Amino acid sequence: MLLAPTLSCPTVPLSNGLQIPILGLGTSHDGGYSHDAVVYALTECGVRHIDTAKRYGCEEKLGNTIRESGIPRSDLWVTNKLWLGDYGYNAAKKACLDSCSQMGFEYFDLYLMHWPEATQPGCSNRETRADTWRALEELHKEGLCSAIGVSNFLVHHLEELKEDCSVVPHVNQVEYHPFQQPNQLMEYCRQEGIVFEGYSPLAKGQVFNNPTVLQIAQKYRRTPAQICIRWSIQNGVVTIPKSIKKKRIQENCQVFGFQLEESDMAALGSLDDGRHVAWDPTNVE
Repeated sequence: MLLAPTLSCPTVPLSNGLQIPILGLGTSHDGGYSHDAVVYALTECGVRHIDTAKRYGCEEKLGNTIRESGIPRSDLWVTNKLWLGDYGYNAAKKACLDSCSQMGFEYFDLYLMHWPEATQPGCSNRETRADTWRALEELHKEGLCSAIGVSNFLVHHLEELKEDCSVVPHVNQVEYHPFQQPNQLMEYCRQEGIVFEGYSPLAKGQVFNNPTVLQIAQKYRRTPAQICIRWSIQNGVVTIPKSIKKKRIQENCQVFGFQLEESDMAALGSLDDGRHVAWDPTNVE
């Protein structure tokens, strides 16, 4: 039997000593899941980092697909996320166990609170976040989650969590691409030992028509997608592009054989205009 290839992918150390692959495959709802694409990413492209969430509605399918791929669970980094309808101490613990059961896993490598806003009646967002985070701390202690973190949290959300709880999040996953560069948040995460992870690195396709991106892509004889993923990775950001097309997945993985010059990194860094292509947590208290 031929061994499946493994992508020569650098890792980023978490504060608890674990190593997260700097490149992963994102999945999502609204047509963002494909059995064949995941099998292809794992068996042909050597991807070992998969990102999903309960909200995407594909946990059971994804678990089955991973088993079908033949890649040992221990060789993979799997991230899942807790949706806000399951916030609160008891609900969060149950939801994590349910997600493990749905996927047929004994643990998650990383488990994230998906959004800073809560919907618990009679409780402030801050109180519910703290209550929920305490559940994640226990899940981590019990070994169900090797690492725990948050998604879409801003500095003030992280500061409150730090004051209210004992474990600082290992990861904060937020929108990150040339048009959305939350540098203050990135710097805060660096100072606090929180690994910064970026989703939507291609700004849902908006980078493909940008003249600066196109010019740099031409210079390196790479695609606009490869340029933007390389830029993100070169900035030290754990990056999880999504695709259900085999050709695109392969393309998105071919980002380690070249390096962008400082002038090109700076040119892409100057494209920040504050736009969001996904959720904007700015007004969440």
